[in-house]
Amino acid sequence: MPNPTAAMLVIGDEILSGRTRDSNTHFLAGELTRHGITLAEVRVVSDDRGAIIAAVNALRAGVDHLFTSGGIGPTHDDITAEAIAAAFDVPISKRADAMALLAAHYDRAGMPFNEARQRMARIPDGATLIDNPISIAPGFTLGNVHVMAGVPNIFQAMVASVLPNLTGGAPLLSQSLRVHRGEGEVAEPFGALAAAYPDLSMGSYPFTQNGAHGTNLVIRGTDAGQIDAAMIQLAALFPA
Repeated sequence: MPNPTAAMLVIGDEILSGRTRDSNTHFLAGELTRHGITLAEVRVVSDDRGAIIAAVNALRAGVDHLFTSGGIGPTHDDITAEAIAAAFDVPISKRADAMALLAAHYDRAGMPFNEARQRMARIPDGATLIDNPISIAPGFTLGNVHVMAGVPNIFQAMVASVLPNLTGGAPLLSQSLRVHRGEGEVAEPFGALAAAYPDLSMGSYPFTQNGAHGTNLVIRGTDAGQIDAAMIQLAALFPA
């Protein structure tokens, strides 16, 4: 059976403007790979309600899991929760359990639990909360959509909360060979090797280092034995 699939939706004007570098996709890709879930697609959209709704509905229909990051904070432009509710056509309100978590957190911190902070307790009907051990404000899961914060350390903590509850497949393994030859030189024999192992994924990635050119040849798959066999043949094709 093929591994479950996932998509990632990154939400935020700050990503599209270049003001903020997205590290959440890189982190999620690695975690999903180890868990045996294939990340099939990544999109970035602005803080626009219609754009978020359209992307959520398009992506969640084609994968087993959709992860989102960004737009669930206390400010006016944090509209992800409302957009997710609209995508599923369900009501959204300040939920008692989320309100209680946040109220206790701000009470311990000696800070007012004002209207802006209460916005972070807005949860669509039918969703389950995602634990946030860092800043307490929860994410949530609705259907196959996992809605998480954009702040990297909080996003990572939320992923750690969600992944153990998801069924994964065989972890994706990889091995690589670094050769000091250009892609044009390795393309034909490497392509023939890839054709001989249709269950494996093979890719070539050129590099330049200290004026020297070369290619990293990478073999990926879930069958360690096949990867080992292919790597032996690859090393024979391009001896050091």
